[in-house]
Amino acid sequence: MSTEKSPGILYKILRLFTVIHPDEIPTVLLLSLNVFLLLASYYILKPIREALILAGKGAEIKTYLSGAIAILFIFVVKIFSSIASRVPRQKLIVWVTLFFISNLVIFYMLSLSEISLGTIGIIFYVWIGIFNLMIVAQFWGFANDLYTEEAGKRLFPIIMFGANFGALCGPKINLWLMRSLGLYRLMLLAGGILGICILLTLIIHKRDIKKPENTGTKKSVRNESEKKEQEKPLKKGGSFRLVFKSKYLLYIAFLVLLLNFVNTNGEYVLGKVIIHDATRALEMGTAGGLDKPELISKLYANFFFIVNLIAVIFQLFLMSRIFKWFGVRGALFILPFIALGGYFFVAFGATLIIVRWAKTMENSTDYSVMNATRHALFLITSREAKYKAKAAIHTFFSRAGDVSSALFVFVVTTFFAVNIKNIENVAIFNIALILIWIILCILIARQHKKLSAQQAQQ
Repeated sequence: MSTEKSPGILYKILRLFTVIHPDEIPTVLLLSLNVFLLLASYYILKPIREALILAGKGAEIKTYLSGAIAILFIFVVKIFSSIASRVPRQKLIVWVTLFFISNLVIFYMLSLSEISLGTIGIIFYVWIGIFNLMIVAQFWGFANDLYTEEAGKRLFPIIMFGANFGALCGPKINLWLMRSLGLYRLMLLAGGILGICILLTLIIHKRDIKKPENTGTKKSVRNESEKKEQEKPLKKGGSFRLVFKSKYLLYIAFLVLLLNFVNTNGEYVLGKVIIHDATRALEMGTAGGLDKPELISKLYANFFFIVNLIAVIFQLFLMSRIFKWFGVRGALFILPFIALGGYFFVAFGATLIIVRWAKTMENSTDYSVMNATRHALFLITSREAKYKAKAAIHTFFSRAGDVSSALFVFVVTTFFAVNIKNIENVAIFNIALILIWIILCILIARQHKKLSAQQAQQ
């Protein structure tokens, strides 16, 4: 009679979406819960960010602030890199998260003062531009540190599902609680959720260190010497130096820059449309008793909900199969071709419906397929690259793309009258950028193939 334990219900469910081993389930679920809470907290805050900045200053100022964020990231990344070379990964994550929690308390206190809506909107927009990239970059650096390339390609789609589901729930939480709590108490709620994330990170770290070496498959588990290395601070060296020393990392950096250039151009178009829609609703008396900031927050919350609902569906049913059928290299090309099609239609008629659905499909694919792919690109890199270079790429270079968009918007709004025709021209400009983006994908795919072959020989 066989004494082998039959697989549990969780194993049977997860097997529907990816290849997973029973011993991998606890850590995968903890990571999924962790990133679920991280993204839920961010998406509780994101509609607040849009409401404060758009109601207080407008779409142009929102775009220009990306330049300030990019400059700040030069210093933020250097500080992060310095701390990462002095403390183990779990302390690094705890300290950074506690810092952001304390900031949310400060914002709540500012709301009780005489500071104007526009001033708070600017400060909060800059802050959240740093928060969302740093908090997510360090989580995925941690996840990359836990898994080998083989395991990461199998398990990242499940973890990304947690991220997408958190992004789906966050806007709904904002909608449900906005009337009872208001914009600023929702910030405190997000801070409390981040506190739970700290506890989950410590639990996952302890599980990883204590995990026996003979669990899972040979390819998916790190050996004891590798685990001891994970307990140590990272080697000294700057984040930007790591990026510029490697063709592979540099190509990824420029990919992220271009991706955000295209995306932020699209966000500018969407912001103009939403402001127009909110203003019209107030004039016609169809705002449902909401003021302009609350109405903009509601419109964005609904938009984010639809985007993330589609992203969850993509992540759950397509992502693991895309990695299995096309690999990480093939997955690189999906978003640029979807964005190319979307902006093609916008270029021929920038109506509200076309802009909204073009951005919905672009953002949904970005948050699911492209997000998982960008993180998986680092599975074949060193620990220093996973934390330091990744932080630089997904913060500074990401915001550099936003700055490029800000300069472009400045030219459009300064030298041309802003109208629907200009919005259609933004779409045409994006099409040209996407063609360059596709060339970068080809270069990254070649470098990834080369580095994977080298790693397999070691």
